[in-house]
Amino acid sequence: MSEEQDLKSNYSADNIQVLEGLEAVRKRPSMYIGDTGIKGLHHLVYEVVDNSIDEALAGHADTIDVRILEGNSIRVEDNGRGIPTGINTKENKSALEIVMTVLHAGGKFDKDTYKVSGGLHGVGVSCVNALSTDLKAEVHREGKIWMQEYKIGVPQYDVKEVGTTDKRGTIVTFSPDPTIFTQTTEYKYDTLAGRLRELAFLNKGIKLTLTDEREKLEDGSFLSETFHSEGGLKEFVAFLDDTRTSILAEPIYIEGIKNGVPVELAFQYNDSYSENVHSYVNNINTHEGGTHIAGFRRGLTRTLKNYADKEGLLKNVKMEITGDDFREGLTAVVSVKVQEPQFEGQTKTKLGNSEVMGSVDVAVGEALGNYLEENPKEAKMIINKVILAATARAAARKAREMVQRKSVMGGSGLPGKLADCSDSDPERCEIFLVEGDSAGGTAKQGRDRNFQAILPLKGKILNVEKAMEHKIYENDEIKNMFTAIGVSIGTPEDNKALNLTKLRYHKIVIMTDADIDGSHITTLILTFFYRYMRALIEAGYVYIASPPLYQVKKGKDFEYCWNDAQRDAAVQRLKGAGKEDSVHIQRYKGLGEMNAEQLWDTTLNPATRTLMQATIESAAECDHTFSMLMGDEVAPRREFIERNAKYAKIDA
Repeated sequence: MSEEQDLKSNYSADNIQVLEGLEAVRKRPSMYIGDTGIKGLHHLVYEVVDNSIDEALAGHADTIDVRILEGNSIRVEDNGRGIPTGINTKENKSALEIVMTVLHAGGKFDKDTYKVSGGLHGVGVSCVNALSTDLKAEVHREGKIWMQEYKIGVPQYDVKEVGTTDKRGTIVTFSPDPTIFTQTTEYKYDTLAGRLRELAFLNKGIKLTLTDEREKLEDGSFLSETFHSEGGLKEFVAFLDDTRTSILAEPIYIEGIKNGVPVELAFQYNDSYSENVHSYVNNINTHEGGTHIAGFRRGLTRTLKNYADKEGLLKNVKMEITGDDFREGLTAVVSVKVQEPQFEGQTKTKLGNSEVMGSVDVAVGEALGNYLEENPKEAKMIINKVILAATARAAARKAREMVQRKSVMGGSGLPGKLADCSDSDPERCEIFLVEGDSAGGTAKQGRDRNFQAILPLKGKILNVEKAMEHKIYENDEIKNMFTAIGVSIGTPEDNKALNLTKLRYHKIVIMTDADIDGSHITTLILTFFYRYMRALIEAGYVYIASPPLYQVKKGKDFEYCWNDAQRDAAVQRLKGAGKEDSVHIQRYKGLGEMNAEQLWDTTLNPATRTLMQATIESAAECDHTFSMLMGDEVAPRREFIERNAKYAKIDA
């Protein structure tokens, strides 16, 4: 055994290093897990799972089991080495207790224990403990079972031996604290499944299982899925593109170590008009990209352009080819493993290591260059796609400029249909994108004119998932949204980043009928925002209104209801000792059936309304979902709708 292997296997209590205490976590939980809403709630699970993934990356685990228990407790089990339970000589405590109760304590700071890790700040499992009413840690290690239980992060007894075992690994069971997670403590199966699927693709060979013990199937078993990938990122790209028409027979796959940085990536060209690049560092989704994405784009553009010039494929092209043209219709996943990544804050959304750019650039240049030489037919198909993109880009730029000239920045006024508000402070202002002129008219009468603006939209907007970019900017309803909201796309350098400097509202509310057509219009608008105004969603400015489905009335008493269960309960309350036929139920087929006062009471009034905020929990899952919902394939769309119908809403 080499010295390095010996150090790697010698994982003992003294490998656990302490940096500082845990006292601030409960006081300011958002500093450590992002927020205390649905996102933060699920982040607790990810922190525990990431510890198990780190064991797998170190070569000591290959199976991770996640269970949602009755009452929304979570149980995570792996078959790794087990957290050390011996006494740490520096702290004179069990290493297990230190890991579970002390902030910035863990084996991640010891580079001989973990070469790469997602939980680099060491706050993960101790934060989970601090934010849980109850947590139990069970360690199977060296033939013995060790256990310690905690309440709100406080150990209830010293780590104790409770039995013998022929297994190994760590089991963590916890219940999130409802006094911290006041919005909800209910876990969403699909949200957890999306993250575990992502981890399976990013770590080929590892088996992750999710079981929901809250939901029994007809055969008596629990809802459960196992995620396992032998193809890794190649299968990930195929999954993301399974509802698009691919140009190449299979994704291009690149794997290797360059300048000490393990680089893995896969990409595919399809017939769409958008670029969908997803990036990861040590399994963490870097939503804002960073140096690894810059290296990928540079390597891709340089290699394709050099090949096209050498083969004379661009000699008859009149317009300039830009980097955007080489990435239109591209779906890619870029994953790097970095020993000491530099992120922008604990949220880890952007990689800053400058050396990674060169590593990815070189890896792409070498492998893609070889691919193009060995596959001239596919190479020509890619270049032809690039030339078409350049042609379309010229038309799109003209269309964007037209939108710019008619926007607020151009000073030529707002859309004629817009009923604006009198306040001009974006933080206080909100705009409702309303389905149809009729409902728009009612909304204009029922709104508070001081801070609420109304923009009626005529019918269904263009499906941007299947439209060329210049067609999008030529669409009247889309132009009206750009102009009314006050944002713009594009700069003199033709950078398509969204410019929010002139944003006029910090609440943009989609308000459609509570029927199939209304849901379709909502999805069309959300798809448009996700593809062309994603920064608005990421900033938390996009919401979906929830108009009621029913009004249940008896005499002068009435209640509004948003689903069938509420309707039935309201009927029972209102009928009392009287006859059931004395209760009248009105089913609202559309917003236009409400008068202005009813619309204000149920959907517009900030004191009584319910708004759903559109969020991006996983960019990869959103990408796949929108391409599936708005694509041509009917079967996966039907399956998705049937599976999610019980939720009565779609969260983006």
